[in-house]
Amino acid sequence: MKETVLTPVHIGLGAKMAEFAGYNMPIVYTNIQEEHHAVRKNVGVFDVSHMGEFIIRGKEALELIQLVTSNDASRLQIGQAQYSCLPNDRAGIVDDLLVYRLTEEMCSEGEHAFMLVVNASNIQKDWEWISRHNSFDTEMINISDRTGLLAVQGPNAADVLQPLTSIPLHEMKYYTFEKGVFAGVENVLVSATGYTGSGGFEIYVDNQHLMTIWEAIFKAGEHAGIVPVGLGARDTLRLEMGYCLYGNDIDDATSPLEAGLGWITKLKKDHFISVDHFRKQKEQGLEKKLVGFTVQDRRVPRHGYDIVDNDEKVIGRVTSGTLSPSLQMPIGMGYVPAEIARPGQEIHVVAGRKLLKAEIVKLPFYRETP
Repeated sequence: MKETVLTPVHIGLGAKMAEFAGYNMPIVYTNIQEEHHAVRKNVGVFDVSHMGEFIIRGKEALELIQLVTSNDASRLQIGQAQYSCLPNDRAGIVDDLLVYRLTEEMCSEGEHAFMLVVNASNIQKDWEWISRHNSFDTEMINISDRTGLLAVQGPNAADVLQPLTSIPLHEMKYYTFEKGVFAGVENVLVSATGYTGSGGFEIYVDNQHLMTIWEAIFKAGEHAGIVPVGLGARDTLRLEMGYCLYGNDIDDATSPLEAGLGWITKLKKDHFISVDHFRKQKEQGLEKKLVGFTVQDRRVPRHGYDIVDNDEKVIGRVTSGTLSPSLQMPIGMGYVPAEIARPGQEIHVVAGRKLLKAEIVKLPFYRETP
């Protein structure tokens, strides 16, 4: 089992550790509800150094990115990032990912450079998939094992981090990034992205400097009550926002259109993998859709539970479920027939011998109040 540079720190803090995507990762430090609320109301720090990072650079780097991803990377300016997915050749999803348009100082004249950030469980699969389609004048570099990543999330993240850098954090727009000096370390990439819905930043740094960055952040945030946060709260936070988790809500057999990701599937692009399948799906209509639902019970819907109609006929399955710390009610996501995928529709979740009454709702579950 792999470890991040910070694994000894997490163990020293008393974190409950468990295997995740082949890494020994902190699941919770105190309890999930406390860590969840810390991010929603204040600021918390995740070690997500298990994620994968690829550099794609060369004269035809954009052409490769455009072929293998569903979104339109040609729209990216230097310093911008984009959420996208890697379609397979059967209209499923190899992975979902972030695409960063890097400065071109690291390239020769006429070349472009990108960074792809992929899920930890899919690093090798993604690398092989993209490599298989790289018939372009483009170099691929896997920097996953030498790159550390911290997600500092919450409404007070900018205030805590600003003393550590001259990068104007309060002025950074969502899904933009900048490289600079952070906590005395050069060439740190700070990105206004995250997986929580409560704002904040993701910080990419060479592993040799990860401990320095971690310690500086916690020293700077001590007065604000900054806390470390585990993957347990990361899951409840993302589910409250209706964000998909690969392997649960999306996978090799689900279409991004079915998953509500039509907004990152640009059917007007000249060509990308499975675009003809997606155009056909769009034209003929979808058979199933991913929906969010709330449960009128205290029991939590779990991944894999059947969804049934009023006649107890199986019509779908739960992909994710939890007790929402913000709403204090069970919530979930799952696939149901497209014709009933509308807010207000009553469904039931099979939990053992019990049927849990549920209602389809509009995502996200959680919305910031003014």
